[in-house]
Amino acid sequence: MCGIAALLLHPQERSVQDWQAIRGVFSANLQFNEERGREATGVAIVQTDGQVSLLKQPLPASRLVNTSQFLSLLEAVNSQTMLLLGHTRLPTKGDPAFNLNNHPIQAGPVLGVHNGEVFNDDELFARFGFPRTAQVDSEIIFRLIESIDPALSDEGYLESVRGRIDLLQGQFAFLAYDLRRPGRLLALRHRNPLCALFHPAWNALVFSSRYVFLRKTFGRALAAEALNPDRLLVFDAASIPLLRLHPAACLHMGHRVGLSTV
Repeated sequence: MCGIAALLLHPQERSVQDWQAIRGVFSANLQFNEERGREATGVAIVQTDGQVSLLKQPLPASRLVNTSQFLSLLEAVNSQTMLLLGHTRLPTKGDPAFNLNNHPIQAGPVLGVHNGEVFNDDELFARFGFPRTAQVDSEIIFRLIESIDPALSDEGYLESVRGRIDLLQGQFAFLAYDLRRPGRLLALRHRNPLCALFHPAWNALVFSSRYVFLRKTFGRALAAEALNPDRLLVFDAASIPLLRLHPAACLHMGHRVGLSTV
């Protein structure tokens, strides 16, 4: 069990007060998710030009958010920020003292966070000969996504992702961001929770592992929804004002889902 906390932002100017509120919400969401994992916490900030700032430590979120490194990272959140991606970890494989095992995981141009377990990661690494930088099972998800042609249309891309993800055995929720496909956030929920809401004042999507964490953050002012299970979803930052919480593209895993518990 791990926690996921994220914001996908429509690229636009915002007031100083809005940016402060966005930083505060991200920090609060991350700390609420500490309930799901205290062994490590990590965050990634992605700018519109593809620049990534990454911080992860074998610390609970309540400690990480008070460090000078975290506060400095948040101060860099501005009108060029596209994504704030966070994770709280309860490890099932891979020592959190080895920081490469902690999330967000970076597989080349792909950044991702994962809640759950993959049981056949060793087999798939051997089969495809992918590079491996850590022991954590989560890395295989993002290596598989890395191997997909980023120039495909959203529909073709999702078909290719489905073919890869169908190879996995396990259960999970994940968010993945491919720097080669700027502005597009890939999401899948399979037997593990993942919720989201649309924030109209910010033109932002806010993601969290549990509905109650979003309720604690926003009260009843905004409605949170559980993402539909076993659907590959692409959320497009540029389309948030128009589509709100609706994905830009969606593909049902259908009968091809191979993510069964073994």
